[in-house]
Amino acid sequence: MVPSATETCQIQAMNERSQWVLNAPEPPTLWHELVRLLRKSILPDPTNPPSKLVLSFVKGMFPILHWPQSYKAMKFKKDLMADLTLASLCIPQSIGYATLAKLDPQYGLYTSLVPPVIYTVMGTSREIAIGPVAVVSLLLSSMAQKLEDLASDPIAYRKLVLTITFFAGLFQATFGLLRMGFLVDFLSDGAVVGFMGGAAIVIGLQQLKELLGITYFSNKMDVVSVMKATCRSLQHPWNPHNFMIGCSFLSFILIARYLGKRNKKLFWVAAIAPLISVILSTLIVFLMRADKHGAKIVKHIQGGLNPSSLHQLNFSTPYLGEVAKIGVIVAIVSLTEAIAVGRSFANLRGYHLNGNKEMFALGFMNIVGSFTSCYVATGSFSRTAVNFTAGCETAMSNIVMAMTVLLSLELLTRLLYYTPTAILASIILSALPGLINVNEAYKIWKADKLDFLACIGAFIGVMFASVEIGLLVAVAVSFAKVLLISIQPGIETLGRLPGTDIFWDVNQYPMALKTPGVLIIRLKSGLLCYANANFIGERIMKLVTEGDDEDNKRTTYLVLDMSSLMNIDTSGIASLEELQQNLAAKGIELAIASPRWQVIHNLRLTNFVGQLGGKVFVSVAEAMEACLGAQMAATSP
Repeated sequence: MVPSATETCQIQAMNERSQWVLNAPEPPTLWHELVRLLRKSILPDPTNPPSKLVLSFVKGMFPILHWPQSYKAMKFKKDLMADLTLASLCIPQSIGYATLAKLDPQYGLYTSLVPPVIYTVMGTSREIAIGPVAVVSLLLSSMAQKLEDLASDPIAYRKLVLTITFFAGLFQATFGLLRMGFLVDFLSDGAVVGFMGGAAIVIGLQQLKELLGITYFSNKMDVVSVMKATCRSLQHPWNPHNFMIGCSFLSFILIARYLGKRNKKLFWVAAIAPLISVILSTLIVFLMRADKHGAKIVKHIQGGLNPSSLHQLNFSTPYLGEVAKIGVIVAIVSLTEAIAVGRSFANLRGYHLNGNKEMFALGFMNIVGSFTSCYVATGSFSRTAVNFTAGCETAMSNIVMAMTVLLSLELLTRLLYYTPTAILASIILSALPGLINVNEAYKIWKADKLDFLACIGAFIGVMFASVEIGLLVAVAVSFAKVLLISIQPGIETLGRLPGTDIFWDVNQYPMALKTPGVLIIRLKSGLLCYANANFIGERIMKLVTEGDDEDNKRTTYLVLDMSSLMNIDTSGIASLEELQQNLAAKGIELAIASPRWQVIHNLRLTNFVGQLGGKVFVSVAEAMEACLGAQMAATSP
């Protein structure tokens, strides 16, 4: 049968489009991609003249330079009011979190002074409040104490924490510069929820030491060790003053928080409750001389501006590799919390948060912080929520908050001498319920069982082993989930939706029509590699065999839709060659449709395209037309 002129034109057009696929230019190499990303990070538009390039680079590094065009007196007024509310929560929390990190109280204030100022200049979030946070403080103390014994050498321990802070900042800045935001995503939502929940409970149990006034306590972070230490301590005489002070003001803070949630106009009540608690409890201890009767107090807090700590960074330690490893872990955890907090509130305000710039800003902030007696700072959810609710307009509220902290360091540290340690424990305890998100865990259970496994694994690991074990379990399960998804047999049989040229999964759309003699299979996996190639090849051959049994007409053509396949390695190509040989033995021809750039490039390099006889098509529809045309030509007399 001789094809008509119209059919001849269609065949020629189809062949021409196939050549578009086969003759595509070579894709960029990995090295070119890295160079392009680095250039884009440093010089966003190299076509601009040098003066504009410099200005663009400076504005990219310091987003605060964009403010003068829109920053008005009204915005500053709102930022100022938000800061005064924020500072009332920040100051007592910072002192409490420093004790959680096993550092002197002033280091929490130092960390709330320098890092917020630097972030304001370099960060892109308008609402995020920078400072020390509970989870990072716990993580630092739990991991650093394994390298340096705090009790025997507190100075060496402090140097170690500052060195870890430097490495954490260095890794964060590097991640941002190289656009490696995907590293944070290895901690899935489920892993973060479980890790935070477990850490919150461990932090709460650790505060029993200060709440009960226990002198000797376990340095271990797991629940069993903490409960054993508590039970042993309660068998000895203990002073009830700490417990009475702590529980009384903890109740006051929680009631104030409840009122703030019930009535949004009273949010400031919850925000200033910790500061009021510190002031009142300090007065009570001072006037009643409770410290003479066993109540533990903070005692001396060093005042003044942050001293330089450059000389305290220790790069000659014999376990520098362990310090760097802790720095990586702390960097990822603090980045995860900061970016999650920043994105949450950016979505509420309707603007985009640049994750890579955030990483670089947080990293540079912590590097400078390590030079100025600060430990790792990040975005705090509780303080950010207060900042947002108080009506902040820009990150300028961080600068005003830092100035308030500076005034406290200069003027108020002597007044905090009689502050009971139990009140710091109650402030930390009051912030913990926000870290335990049962509703989110339930949603994860309903939506994704594997993600829930990561959640439970992180939770149990933190609770019964250690903070780092819990984090390791979370990352391992999350990584295993990604690996399982990538290597599972991701194939589906396609059929044509009636009245269209769209081909889709026949299981999802039962009305999709199969074409007798032509089997269309889509590879759902993003990568065809050594891990899944043989398994997918076996599944395809099984579908071919089942198709022969089910259909009256034997399968003569197999079309592989590669539109979802992003890359293929040599093992994947070898499995395709084996598949083609097996199909040829059964009298079935193989064609591929919609191959991606890197895939067709690798198939050309290995001459697999030549083995196919050029049966490569732009779309499944064109592959179908070619197969049907070949069938008709074969059956025509």
